[in-house]
This record gives sequence, C-alpha cells and structure tokens, in this order.
Amino acid sequence: MQLEINSTVSLKNIFWSFGLGLLLSTPVWSQTQLDSLMTRKQRLIADPLTPAKAAFYSAIMPGLGQVYLGKAWKLPFVYGAIGASVYYYVFNGDELQRYRTAYKRRIAGYTDDEFIELIPENEKLLEGMRFHQRYRDISFIFIVGTYMLNIIEANVSAHLLQFNVNDQLSIKPHYKLDQFTQQNTLGLTINLKF
Repeated sequence: MQLEINSTVSLKNIFWSFGLGLLLSTPVWSQTQLDSLMTRKQRLIADPLTPAKAAFYSAIMPGLGQVYLGKAWKLPFVYGAIGASVYYYVFNGDELQRYRTAYKRRIAGYTDDEFIELIPENEKLLEGMRFHQRYRDISFIFIVGTYMLNIIEANVSAHLLQFNVNDQLSIKPHYKLDQFTQQNTLGLTINLKF
C-alpha cells in the first residue's frame, strides 16, 4: 500500500516538474518586442481577407463577424432583430394552428372549439387562418433578411475599417467673398498628397 502512494506522489512530482520546465522554457518578451508587435486592429486593417473572414464568421454564427472586428456592441441589435423575427414566426404559426384546428373540428361537426362564441362563422376562421399564415410568412422573410443583413453589415464594416483615412486625403468646403464682383462663392477643395 505504501509503495503505491509513493509512486503516485512521484508521478505527480514528475508532471509538476515537466509543467514548470515547459513554463520556464517559453520565450520572455521585452517591452521593445511587445511594442513592435502590431495591435489587433492594425492586423485587421493590414489583412486583405478581413472582410471575407468577417462575413464568413457572421454566416456561421450571427454576430460572430462583428465580434471578430471588435464591434461587439452590435451583438444585441443582431440578436434582437433575429429573435423578434423568430418570436413572431412562432407566434403566428401557433395561432395558425389554433384556427386550423378549430376549422377542422367545425367541418367534422363539432361545435366545442375555443372560438365558437367569438367567431361563429367558418368563413371568419378561414380569414383568421390566412391572416396568421401571411404574417408567419412575412416573419420568415424577416428572419432571412436580418440574417443576410448581419452578414452584409460585417463585410461592409470590415471594408470601412480598412478604408484609408489620413491627412494626405482631405476634402474641405470653403466660403469666399470675391473682391471684384462682391459676390459670395462656395467651393470644395480636394487635396491629395502623394
């Protein structure tokens, strides 16, 4: 019994020693090396595949492209839009089933459905079914639309992240009074510096 405990303890010591050796063998970065590394945003700007990656990530999981770009604040809007669309799709689908069940029971000769007091005519049940079917289908279009909008937004946001905005490219509107004709002139100056 004593021999087994010692072998277990020595095995733990070997694993701890191996882990400590692995930890100590990792390279240690100096401050100058850390400063020379590009920031995450600079890497995203420099990578030409950033828009494609952002769109792909958003296609895999809605909102993931926005998180990849560092714009996680957009995540509640993405899930709010998709979630609301799914909610209305399910709600209208359930209402459609309630109207359909009541209509089928009335056609079969039963008069004990939940709408008998409120909607006595069968034609009105059919109108209710069409109403909820139409809004269920519109909700599905909104689900697909918000999903596609999520992908497009991630792609466009990545492209705008890479858009070059610096002092060498500027547009400045100006207002000038012409001294000879005493008329006001508006102008637009475009400066390109190479």
